[in-house]
Amino acid sequence: MTPTTNRRHFLRATGVTLALPWIESFADANADVPPKRAVFIGTALGLHAPYLYPKTTGKDYETTEYLSLLKEHRGDYTLFSGLSHPDQGGEHETEKTFLTAARNPQQDGFRNSLSIDQLVAEKLGYVTRFPSISLSSNGPKSQSFTVGGVMLPAESSPSRMFAKMFLQGKPHEIAKQKQKLADGRSVLDELMSQARLLRKRSTSGDREKLDEYFESVRKTERDLREARAWMDRPKPKVDAEQPQDIYDKTDMIGRIRLLMNLVPLIVQTDSSRVISVVIQDHLSIPQVAGVESEHHNLSHHGRDPKKIAQLKKIETEILSQYGNLLTQLKAKKEAGSSLLDNTTTLFGSNLGNANAHDPRNLPIFLAGGNFKHGRYIAHNRHDNTPLSNLFVTMLQNMDIEADKFATSSGTLSW
Repeated sequence: MTPTTNRRHFLRATGVTLALPWIESFADANADVPPKRAVFIGTALGLHAPYLYPKTTGKDYETTEYLSLLKEHRGDYTLFSGLSHPDQGGEHETEKTFLTAARNPQQDGFRNSLSIDQLVAEKLGYVTRFPSISLSSNGPKSQSFTVGGVMLPAESSPSRMFAKMFLQGKPHEIAKQKQKLADGRSVLDELMSQARLLRKRSTSGDREKLDEYFESVRKTERDLREARAWMDRPKPKVDAEQPQDIYDKTDMIGRIRLLMNLVPLIVQTDSSRVISVVIQDHLSIPQVAGVESEHHNLSHHGRDPKKIAQLKKIETEILSQYGNLLTQLKAKKEAGSSLLDNTTTLFGSNLGNANAHDPRNLPIFLAGGNFKHGRYIAHNRHDNTPLSNLFVTMLQNMDIEADKFATSSGTLSW
């Protein structure tokens, strides 16, 4: 009989905490089970519905031009139609609400709300070096928002993200980062001191607001303390070269590919359990054979067959990159399962029909997460089911207690 080693005991014996991959040597009756993760991928300009949706539903749906690109993963994902967030509008303003479901993003004075990825990160806490990671194919704009509606900037440099996760900094660089964290703690201490004095002279209504402020500061203090602790732990080693950034925005597909290639590395090393990726408009003609116009312009095709043909080429490449991600997640094994089995992966868009800026009937794929897949589930196209119902189901699947998120009316089952 081959002796087994408990992962927790191994880490304790070494005296350090490493983000190790899940290997069979750690598998015994009392060993840890692989962690559950969530990946959210949003392509901001939608997918052309006639090439995506089958005419029949259920397990025996016929394939379509777009679904044929994912044929090897047919049993690994579920395709949904008839899902959306209620009270959306404002052309491309819905990019901001894809993961939040906040109502009326087009109105003056709009204030966003907590995104689903950040709720998961908040519930899990600093169990990993990065509670969450936001990535973007073009610039810092993300779909991740704090409870106060503040956007968290995305990382668009795969090289820089790789270095943060896997390259150990030089001693003086680490010392500098520690000093920054210490300075942050000092600033918070002073703020708390001033706020306590102010509270004594405040009305009951103001005290309630100040108590919310105190809690926010306390959370920031905890985050700084946890971040400081992770700086003393070695970074995981990976069998991969640091990627070279692609600065040419016309190579949109190459930039997307680099981001997708990072996700399995992040997951396998347990560097983060919450990842969001947004595929942006690159404001340039992409390097895709046969394409002669910008992605955004082609998404507003006006039913012009020539423009739709070019749009199809771009969306084919995007879906192929999603398929490559699923292939990588399936290929990597842990504790008798695959990374995909333990990683709920949502891919979709904030627009159901980009040509009309229509935020209804969103294209939504859900893969992995040990759900029963291999189906096309069509909800009412005229009276959509809240997409947040699926978000609640994802939360519960990750063992996070939740019966509601944003505009949800329940859970989604299939």
